[in-house]
Amino acid sequence: MNNNNSSKELSKLVNIVKTLRGPNGCQWDKIQTHQSLTPYLLEEAYEVTESINEENPQKLKEELGDLLLHIVFQAELGEEENNFTLADSIKNINEKLVRRHPHVFSNTKVDSIKDIKKNWEEIKLKEGRTSLMEGLPKTLPALLQAQRVQLRASEVGFDWEKIDGVWDKVLEELKELKEAIETKNHEKIRNELGDLLFSLVNLSRFLNVNTEEALRSTVKKFVNRFKSIEEELSSNGVEIKNSSLSKMDQLWNKIKTKEKI
Repeated sequence: MNNNNSSKELSKLVNIVKTLRGPNGCQWDKIQTHQSLTPYLLEEAYEVTESINEENPQKLKEELGDLLLHIVFQAELGEEENNFTLADSIKNINEKLVRRHPHVFSNTKVDSIKDIKKNWEEIKLKEGRTSLMEGLPKTLPALLQAQRVQLRASEVGFDWEKIDGVWDKVLEELKELKEAIETKNHEKIRNELGDLLFSLVNLSRFLNVNTEEALRSTVKKFVNRFKSIEEELSSNGVEIKNSSLSKMDQLWNKIKTKEKI
C-alpha cells in the first residue's frame, strides 16, 4: 500500500470512529472513555506481540489494525474534549523522531549503536526529564520494567563489566532469600525474593534473553504438559482431582521424555 492509500484508509477509519461516536452512532461506542478503553487497548497490544512471536504476518496485519483503531479512538476522545487531535499526536512523534535522530537528520557523527542510544538518552534529558528513569510506564509488566530499568542504567555505564559478577549477585541474592525464609519474616522474604528476581532479569539481559518472553514460553509449556496429564488420566476414566501426586509426576516425566524424542 502506497502513502496515498495509507492516508486514505486512515482518514476513512477516523470518519468511521467519528460516526460511531456521533448522534446516530453506536450506543456502546458513545459511552466509552479513555479509562474504559484502556483494558482493550492493552489486550490489543498483547495480541500484536503474540502474532509477532508466532511469526504470523496475516494475524499481525489484523492485530495492527485493531490496535490502530484504539489509537484513533483515544485521539477522537481527546479531540472531543478539546485537548488534542490525532494530527497533534502524529506531529508530536514526527518532531520527536527527527529530534532524537540527529545522526540521520542532522550532522551528528556516531560510531556505534551504543553512541546512538547514549545520544537518545541525553536528548531526552534535554527535553525536560530530570532522570534517565523517568518515562517508564508504571503499568509495564514487572519483568519487562526491570529489564528496561537495567538497560537504561547500562547505557550510561552503570553495569557489570562481565557476566561473572552477575552470577555472583544471583547466588548472593539466593543465599539472602534462604536466610530470610529462616527468619519467617514475610516482609523480609518478599523483599529478598524481589531482589533475586531482579538479579535473574539482569542475568537474562547479559544472555540476551527477553525475560517476559522466556517466562511466557515456560508457562505455555507447563499448561500444555498439564493438559496432557488431564487427557491421559481422562482416557483411563480418572479425574485429575482423584489422581495421586506420584501418578501425575510419572505422567509429567513421560510427557517430558516424549518432547525430547
